[in-house]
Amino acid sequence: MNTFKRKLDDNKFVITVELLPPKGTDVSALMEKARMLQGAVDAINVTDNQRASMRLGSLAVCRLLKERGHETVLQMTCRDRNRIALQSDLLSASALGIENILILSGDHPRNSENRGAKPVYDLDTVQLISAARLLEQGVDMAGKKLEGKPCFNIGAVVNPASDNADLQIMMMEKKASAGAVFFQTQPVFDIDQYSIFAGRIKHIPAKIIPGVALLKSASFVNFLRSIPGITIPDEVARRVEAAPDQLKEGIAICAETIRELKKISHGVHIMAIGMEAHIPEILSRID
Repeated sequence: MNTFKRKLDDNKFVITVELLPPKGTDVSALMEKARMLQGAVDAINVTDNQRASMRLGSLAVCRLLKERGHETVLQMTCRDRNRIALQSDLLSASALGIENILILSGDHPRNSENRGAKPVYDLDTVQLISAARLLEQGVDMAGKKLEGKPCFNIGAVVNPASDNADLQIMMMEKKASAGAVFFQTQPVFDIDQYSIFAGRIKHIPAKIIPGVALLKSASFVNFLRSIPGITIPDEVARRVEAAPDQLKEGIAICAETIRELKKISHGVHIMAIGMEAHIPEILSRID
């Protein structure tokens, strides 16, 4: 039973977290993080070579997590595979019992540690969402019939803090029309800005799960501010910088943000980025 999908369908507030696969084959630390979160979150997102940094494959990690009783969201980017490999991986996910798929473009490798890698982008996100829904009908993109049909719960991403909100909404509409039923977002730090954006997308028939990030230090705030598409208000940055215990203040800000988002969203997606041990404390403060 896909408990994550069921809660979304029942309009219940969901909590997801993001974990990065290891750069190697030792999954013990990741599995310990997942163990600490068991029962506290509804699903674990597993990233797909995030920021174009090579890591253990998200499909393998999702399967290992499933074997340990965790609901997972498989992140799948368009960057590294052509339509043959993407469809094959979608079928592989279904065969392994992984239904929740988050489809992304993927960060271009030009500014990564693998800047010499050639990006593929054979399909864009809308096309890949459509391909997943086509596979559910028992046909591949070449028009060939399948032996057995997959079943997916397809999600996509949106950035409510983008300078071009109109473009983000247009892309949301296209992704939803193609078959995306939930959206996760970049980290939200400005509740008023997010509330305005949420008011503009009420016509889109999909559940919105805004992201929240743990601001563990002032230097981390500065790092996030350097990433295009992430907006952190000055007052939030000043709170972290002025705090005698910056991590403690970041935990408080994260919990406050979740409490406000519970009033206007279908869930939250927590990105603790190496500080997952503090997620239970954050969640203990949101009610």
